[in-house]
Amino acid sequence: MKKGLHPENYRFVVFKDMSNGDSFLGKSTASSKETVKWEDGNEYPVIKLEISSTSHPFFTGKNMLVDTAGRIDKFKKKYAKK
Repeated sequence: MKKGLHPENYRFVVFKDMSNGDSFLGKSTASSKETVKWEDGNEYPVIKLEISSTSHPFFTGKNMLVDTAGRIDKFKKKYAKK
């Protein structure tokens, strides 16, 4: 493998699935300004996810209703030219 291809600054972060509130600890190079106290008593940065394996229909076997109309309306309202 090529040297210097992958980043060296991996650290533990908490990934939080915003659709169901589930969280898990993993490693990432992504930056975050928010932190959370994890089950082991340490504080870790939080990376918010819209969907993860705990909420994706392929992994859960359940169809979940996603509020796309609400998201579109929120986007249009936020970025509407006045």
